[in-house]
Amino acid sequence: MSSRYFTEEHELFRKSFQEFLQKEVVPHIDKWEETGTIERFIWKKFGEMGYFGLNQPEEYGGMGLDLFYTVIFLEELQKVNSGGFAAAMWAHAYLAMTHLDKEASHEIKEKYLTPGIEGDKIGCLCISEPFGGSDVAGMKTTAIKKGDKYILNGSKTFITNGVYADFYVVAAKTDPDKGNKGMSIFLVDKEFKGISATKLNKLGWRASDTAELAFDNVEVPAENLMGDEGKGFNYIMQHFALERLIMGINAHARSEFALDYALGYMKEREAFGKTLDKFQALRHSVAEMASEIEMVKEFNYSIAQRLNDGVYVVKEASMSKMLSTKIADEVIYKCLQMLGGYGYMEDYPMARMFRDSRLGPIGGGTSEILKEIIAKMVIDNKEYKPAAK
Repeated sequence: MSSRYFTEEHELFRKSFQEFLQKEVVPHIDKWEETGTIERFIWKKFGEMGYFGLNQPEEYGGMGLDLFYTVIFLEELQKVNSGGFAAAMWAHAYLAMTHLDKEASHEIKEKYLTPGIEGDKIGCLCISEPFGGSDVAGMKTTAIKKGDKYILNGSKTFITNGVYADFYVVAAKTDPDKGNKGMSIFLVDKEFKGISATKLNKLGWRASDTAELAFDNVEVPAENLMGDEGKGFNYIMQHFALERLIMGINAHARSEFALDYALGYMKEREAFGKTLDKFQALRHSVAEMASEIEMVKEFNYSIAQRLNDGVYVVKEASMSKMLSTKIADEVIYKCLQMLGGYGYMEDYPMARMFRDSRLGPIGGGTSEILKEIIAKMVIDNKEYKPAAK
């Protein structure tokens, strides 16, 4: 572990979080994977332990800690071998609640951020649409102001926590004629009339609930507008850097977990009178994988440090997600192969890991979209700037 980034306090936190996960989470994972429902009690336990408030302000019940506590939180969540469970936790803590922290009014924070940190309310972030995917600017959902309300119409898809959430952070066009300059962000309570959620059936991430949401003339109070009207696109772009880095960190952590598991198997499994870890072809494959993992891990830590220091790292975070998720898929593919027939069995962890990992290059901006974003910055000298305060 790089002591350059992690202090003794960080490592004590890692150990206590590992113990918490083994005791409170791991015994339930198979059931949650099977049912596709994460029981509410675990959210409350995470809240009680302060895990949802690591980077949140103390004023609302958070701890205000540096970003490396978040890095540890993400890394250890990958080691319970349920990408869906991990996603449900970090989508709540970092996608929905980042917007609440940065853009919401004091009243909304008291009503949603504090209970979110305490694990009493579950949140989700609603950006992707059935016909848009990664094309945020092409959004069709509208929120048109009428008196002291906005009337919300449209649909969102691939929304993690969308079925069981208590509140939604929703992006919608308040002025459809202005393109991405006409987009705003709203806090929508699940109790508002006109909301319906359909659970989606996924290849992996089976434990998490992923929804398609429909908003039919939902009346949203004007005070539930978050930040300034028309700044929604900028807010979304600003927080994409954190989301992409999160997915990069998740990827290096699951690669490491997969390789550790494969090495344990290779040390015990014999073929032709010797253990698998003595065969040169496999040894050299391990050497390559370990090197790639170490490269992206060190890169991800350096980006986390810069983000923690307030640097706008949209290019580097995009590179992190694109490369880390690609390497994770390749590593887990090879690790599954090393288990032979057992790799293909659901009783062994690699099959689930293989399915869960495949979401990496897709969710939160596909690798193809990221390549174009990076190309614009590298080739066309395009500059992305944070939203003005």
